[in-house]
Amino acid sequence: MKKEQIEKEPVLRVEDLSVSFHMYDKGLEQYDLKVISDLSLDVRPGEIVAIAGSSGSGKSLLAHAVMGILPENAKVTGKVIFKGETLDQKKKERLRGTEIALVPQSVAYLDPLMRVGKQVTGCDPKKEKQKSQKEIFKRFHLDEKIERYYPFQISGGMARRVLVSTAVISNTSLIIADEPTPGLDLEMALEALKIFRELADEGKAVVLITHDIDLAFHIADRIAVFYAGTTVEMAKAEDFRKGMEELRHPYSKALWQALPQNGFRPIPGFQPYAKYLPKGCLFSPRCPYKTKECENNIPMREVRGGYVRCIHAT
Repeated sequence: MKKEQIEKEPVLRVEDLSVSFHMYDKGLEQYDLKVISDLSLDVRPGEIVAIAGSSGSGKSLLAHAVMGILPENAKVTGKVIFKGETLDQKKKERLRGTEIALVPQSVAYLDPLMRVGKQVTGCDPKKEKQKSQKEIFKRFHLDEKIERYYPFQISGGMARRVLVSTAVISNTSLIIADEPTPGLDLEMALEALKIFRELADEGKAVVLITHDIDLAFHIADRIAVFYAGTTVEMAKAEDFRKGMEELRHPYSKALWQALPQNGFRPIPGFQPYAKYLPKGCLFSPRCPYKTKECENNIPMREVRGGYVRCIHAT
C-alpha cells in the first residue's frame, strides 16, 4: 500500500460494533445472545484488510452487518461508517451492489432461475460490461458457454468463480469477499487473490474474510484477528510474514503456530460459546499470561505500530 493511500480517510470504518440475536430458550424464555462485542475495523482506499480467526469468531456476521442483511431478530449497536457517513439500514440497502459489493460465502446466493452471465453483468446491456465478463471468465478458466448456463448446471468450483466475478466487474468502492477461495484449487485460489490485489491497487478497498490466512499474508496489507466476536489484534501483514515475535496478542501467536509450516501446534481449550463468555478478556481462559486484571474490560491499544486488545502485550 502506497503512503498516499495510507493517509486517506477509510472507505469503511466499523466502531464498537455489537450484534445480538433475540432468542427463545426452553419454556419460551427469551434472551439476547450477543455474538459480536465491541468490534472495530477500518479499510482504506488501495488496501486489502484480511480477517483471520476460527469459525464462529464473527467474520461473516461482520460482513452481513455492513451489508444490512442480518435477520429480523438481530440487534445492532455501534457505528458502520462508509466514506464518512454513518449508515442506517436504508442507506445500507441503497449502497448495496452499487457502492459496496459482497462476494458471499455460499454459492446458494446465485439465483437458480437466472442465467450465470446475466447475474455477473447485472442484466447490463452495455458492451463494455459484456466484454469485462468474458475477460474475467477467461482468467478463471470458465468456458464462454458457461454464461448461458443456470447455476444448477455448473460445479461448485465454477459457481465460486462466478461469485467472485460479480464483484470483480462491479464499479464499487468497497468489496467484501467472504471466504472466496474454498472449493478452488490452488491455482484458481491464487488467481482470485491476485485479482483482489489488482482491484486494491486500482484504488478499491477490499475486506478479505478467509481461512487461508497463509495465502492472505502475501496479498493483504493488514490483518485483523477476530476471536469470539471481537477484534483482538490489527497488524501489518508484514508482521505475520516476519514471524511470531512480531505479533502482539497471544491468540495471534497461536494462530501463527497452528499453520502447517510453523509446526501445526494447537493450544488447549476452545473458543467460548456466545452465551457463556468470560468476563473481561475473552481469550483469558486459554491464555498462559492470565492475571486478575484480565477480568476487566480490555480496550484496544497501540503497541509497536499495531493495535491489540491485551494488557500484557509489549
